[in-house]
Amino acid sequence: MKKIIFLLLFCCSGIVFSQNEQLAQNYFDKGDFEKAKISFEELLKLQPYNAYYFQRIIECYQQLGFFNEAEKSIQERYKQYQQSNLLVELGCNYLLKKDDSNAKKYFDQALDKIKKNPNEVYNVATTLERKSQIELALQAYELGLSLNPKLSVNVQMAQLYGQLGNTDMMIEKFLTEAYTNPQNNVGIQIQLTRFMTEDADVNFNESLRKALVLRTQKNQDVFWNDYLNWFYVQQKEYGKAFIQQKAIYKRNPETFSNILNLAQLAVEDGDKETAIAIYTFVLDNTKDLELLIESHTYLTKIRIDSAIEKEYPTIASEIELLLKEFGISPYSLSLQILQAHFISFNIKNSEQGKTILKTALDLPLNEYQKAAVKMELADIFLFEEKFNQALIYYSQIEEDLKNDVVGHEASLKAAKTSYFKSDFTWAQKQFKELKSASTQLIANDALEYFLLINDNTVADSTQTALKVLAHADYLVYQNKNQEALTQYQAILKSFKGQEIETVTLYRLGKMYEKLGDYTSALSQYQFIINQHKEEIYIDEAYYFAAEIYNKQFKDIEKAKSYYEQIIFHHEDSIYFTDARKKFRQLRGDTTL
Repeated sequence: MKKIIFLLLFCCSGIVFSQNEQLAQNYFDKGDFEKAKISFEELLKLQPYNAYYFQRIIECYQQLGFFNEAEKSIQERYKQYQQSNLLVELGCNYLLKKDDSNAKKYFDQALDKIKKNPNEVYNVATTLERKSQIELALQAYELGLSLNPKLSVNVQMAQLYGQLGNTDMMIEKFLTEAYTNPQNNVGIQIQLTRFMTEDADVNFNESLRKALVLRTQKNQDVFWNDYLNWFYVQQKEYGKAFIQQKAIYKRNPETFSNILNLAQLAVEDGDKETAIAIYTFVLDNTKDLELLIESHTYLTKIRIDSAIEKEYPTIASEIELLLKEFGISPYSLSLQILQAHFISFNIKNSEQGKTILKTALDLPLNEYQKAAVKMELADIFLFEEKFNQALIYYSQIEEDLKNDVVGHEASLKAAKTSYFKSDFTWAQKQFKELKSASTQLIANDALEYFLLINDNTVADSTQTALKVLAHADYLVYQNKNQEALTQYQAILKSFKGQEIETVTLYRLGKMYEKLGDYTSALSQYQFIINQHKEEIYIDEAYYFAAEIYNKQFKDIEKAKSYYEQIIFHHEDSIYFTDARKKFRQLRGDTTL
């Protein structure tokens, strides 16, 4: 019983102590420094060694203008504990009294403590930093390093140099730490990335690039090639990143994993030229069956994307030859799926495409391979307007791979299937659930369709215009581009000025781009800019108009003005980061 009572009393006292600390902190945060001082003094009596409580008491004295009382308290605590950070506290207190001479005296004494014991740098420098004495804190760190080069203070110094705006020295310290202690590299790259996307110093990226190039020249360690590769990937300069990857491969020709990851990034960002160069390099430098198949598959995909109809028979023959070379097995599954897709969507022989996939399902496949085959089968059924059969396969994938990215992708495709066949109620329910998907691309896509259905249902409860748009979108899915184009144009005529107009203009602009008619595409985006500034597609209109001016018409000034609209008026746009980077490049801020 006594033990139980003791434990209860102990727990109660702990709760009361915590409440008292919170009360003291609340007084301090509200600026009631007199009450905060009294409360922290009571707490310090119970925990005399608690440096935080003492620090708060001194800050209360200083906020109240009681500098002499603060000095006396610090002096008494220093006599008792001899802590070097208290010398800094004394120096800062004298600064508040406008007594620079005495302040310097105590700061010098604090630095003397480091001379006697370099490890004191942590106490002295961190206190100086907390008191905003940045240059003195750097001086303390430099002194400590001169006495003990093994001190781990590069990150702290880098951050301080960053506060002073000395980005060159900040980069120097961060990179030194990364090379010395590679285990800290991820955290350092996160910090560097923040500066790379900051507006404060547009020359930071160029300074970092130069620093990394210099290190690759002076030091033959592949560490720096890898770091420069990382930098170029952040800048989406995949061609330059590939140069570094090739340098790494020459010294360590054991794996292509990083090179293939780079190729994937290039494909996703539309840098076909670099992707082709990478996959060709892999083909020239490996005999590994899986790598050969993967490279051939992606090279063929890239070729199909830009092929015209008269090239289709040649491509079909080349795929057939590749499958004869590598054989029909789980290893060549990606090529089999590609063949089925090409035959169904391009050559328009969906029966043959389904036959290829059903044969593939008889192979000993793992669950993800089965899902890939079923996904393509569902896509083909959807292409054939066999919506229910498509939904059956999408549902199987959802069931087999719940809470998986592939499962979410199947859910998104199922929702789009419902949208295509104008079952908007069911589609809306699925899109709503997918808005919180872990994959950002799926979540963004789901949100777009959710808003599309919601906004146009509110504007037109009969959903007449939405049904026509859904059918036009379905024609795009079927690769019936001219028919889709005609239907989009018909929507603009029939539903002029209605809610559906903006999204149709956007869809029409993308369709014209797909067909290479950039002047017509630009006119759609410009109409959105002129007539629908408050609509949700305004940032897309500015961005894709800027892209056309930049890449197709080579009108740099016009492109800059459109990128600038996103930077200053649409900071929450998913195109904001790319628009800012491209604007800076066109303005000549960097030579990346």
